[in-house]
Amino acid sequence: MSKNRSTATNLSIFIAFFSAIVAAITTYILVVRPRHLRWGATDEEMKRKLPGDELIPNPRLRATHAVTVETSPNKVWPWLVQLGQGRGGFYSYDWIENLMGLEIQSADRILPDHQTLEVGDVIPLAADGFGIPVAMIEPERALVLYGDTRKPGPGSPPVLKPGDYFTVTWGFYLLENSDATTRLIERWQSDWNPTFYNHAFYRVFLEPAAFIMERKMLLSIKDRAETLEQMEK
Repeated sequence: MSKNRSTATNLSIFIAFFSAIVAAITTYILVVRPRHLRWGATDEEMKRKLPGDELIPNPRLRATHAVTVETSPNKVWPWLVQLGQGRGGFYSYDWIENLMGLEIQSADRILPDHQTLEVGDVIPLAADGFGIPVAMIEPERALVLYGDTRKPGPGSPPVLKPGDYFTVTWGFYLLENSDATTRLIERWQSDWNPTFYNHAFYRVFLEPAAFIMERKMLLSIKDRAETLEQMEK
């Protein structure tokens, strides 16, 4: 009798645990994920065709995020131009990036030595030189980075297995509002060869992790640009 009761208890615990996992996954897919893929963006911004979209015509992942910055585009642009490891950093959670050995230090000021950027330049992501090339640049309007591991370039992500590929576009767009404020839009697109491992890694880990870092990045750029605007008045 005691053995049967113990078996029933263990079965109940397993069912409860399994149900909790299913509920968590369902909530993420139906509620959390749709929100973080468009954090801050309007319906129009989600649908808007932006420079660089054509580089990955059918991305497996597309996220569009946006914030309103209480200053003009020319005051936001310098923070974007100096992006990169060994440059202005990424204005996100440096401590998380540094746990991965990336040696990131985000600047809290505009760096004159890093205000020149051209198509073909590489924005470093790590201290070993791995980075993403600049594909498009329209001063005070758009900065688009594009990387494809199937093409020659500055290294490749360490998580890739032999034969795998990963492509990404990372775009930043400045749209001036009628009240002289700026919509800072960030769009991140990616594609990869469809294997179970890749789907699991990019969907379960990379996708939410990227959102956490990118949200902090946009809010930090907003704060830096607005603070400098107030200091200059």
